[in-house]
Amino acid sequence: MQIIYAIIALGLIGLVFGILLSLAAKVFAVKVDPRVDKVKDSLPGANCGACGYAGCSQFAEAVVRGEVNPSGCIPGGTETAKALAAELGIDFAETEPLVATVFCIGDNEKAADRFIYEGVKNCAVAGRFYGGFKACTYGCLGLGDCARACPFEAIEIGPHGLPVVDQEACTGCGLCVNACPRDLIKTLPRRSNQGHLVLCSSHDRGKSVSKVCSVGCIACRACVKICPQEAIEMDDKLAVIDIDKCDDCGKCVPVCPPVTIYPRTAIPKKLADIEHPAAAASEDGS
Repeated sequence: MQIIYAIIALGLIGLVFGILLSLAAKVFAVKVDPRVDKVKDSLPGANCGACGYAGCSQFAEAVVRGEVNPSGCIPGGTETAKALAAELGIDFAETEPLVATVFCIGDNEKAADRFIYEGVKNCAVAGRFYGGFKACTYGCLGLGDCARACPFEAIEIGPHGLPVVDQEACTGCGLCVNACPRDLIKTLPRRSNQGHLVLCSSHDRGKSVSKVCSVGCIACRACVKICPQEAIEMDDKLAVIDIDKCDDCGKCVPVCPPVTIYPRTAIPKKLADIEHPAAAASEDGS
């Protein structure tokens, strides 16, 4: 009999606790706006964090609360943002599509190393070891921090030790920008690849640059002098081109001694496999 009483007592206790838990679930239930799930289902689901939130769920909640515009989902692009705005009946603020660009072409053949590095394959770690193994302290270490940070597999380290951006796959989220410890990657407006770029980030003196990299900007100012649009300025011994002013005349390309200036239309492919416009012009003229 004692066993039977014990079973009945446990059953009653379980029933009471079950009722209490059921009531607590109803009393303390957090109401979720059904629109959150609809917004979440319309997002890419990459959970990349480029929007500034931990993941797509948090971004969806913020959109529904009106804290952020649907265009904040960079990977989703314009079409996703328009669809979300229409679903929620809110204003849509279109943003300009961006694409990542690596501002360094000092690959394994063109940029010298100071020593052989056999440590962890991580740019941030290698950079702390005597300032990095590259003789140019501004140069790309090519250990793939940017590629690992990209959730869309839009970056890979090429055979010559430089990151290669697949512009079709790149969403312009900027995660690679944050991952690069040397600030060599920037997101630029796509604009059909308008403008030319000085693909170097070194601010050292010309002679110092020439000793460690054959394609680094030597601050000769030749490009600044020849630009008819005044689109090129010097930023502490580094030539910088304003793509908003650049009209793609290309006059700066052949006057650059280290061949550091490229038209943006040449950048999507692997730079090591592209013939520079100046070299092509030289062959045609010979």
